[in-house]
Amino acid sequence: MQLSDSPAAQRILLPVRTSTILASFAVALLANFLPWRNVALAPDFVALVLAFWCIHQPRLVGLGAGWLLGLLIDVGNGVLLGQHALAYALLAFAAISLSRRVLWFSLWGQALHVAALLLFAQGVALLVRLAAGAEFPGWAIAVGPLAGAALWPLVTLLLLLPQRRPVEVDETRAI
Repeated sequence: MQLSDSPAAQRILLPVRTSTILASFAVALLANFLPWRNVALAPDFVALVLAFWCIHQPRLVGLGAGWLLGLLIDVGNGVLLGQHALAYALLAFAAISLSRRVLWFSLWGQALHVAALLLFAQGVALLVRLAAGAEFPGWAIAVGPLAGAALWPLVTLLLLLPQRRPVEVDETRAI
């Protein structure tokens, strides 16, 4: 739901398919495992897609999905086991808690909320790494979550595409 009265904002969506959610997480995992030149500048696609589904479908995607995806990221990247799991679980909790509030804003207003959520998740993972003895990587680590938040309108458009109802009116239906 958005504050604007445009027909696109008032459109009724079809129920989401579980296969759409799983496919989006699979694509996000593949995007995270790509060999980026500078990993600190690349957005965390799994966190972005997790935040999207926790905001739009809080009954289907939650803390368990965040924890499992975090463990997959930890194992796939060969980092300290549990750092992303904790960060993604807390991200899922915060996204579910704010889901009704976030959906009232326009896409760019939602992107500001998502920026705060992604920075929070990145901060949690950073604190776990620092507690384990790693060195501070510098403030450039905040660029990735901000880039992910800038992608929010595109991600929203792509992930809601399978749920859009046809625009034409069906004359044979009573309603």
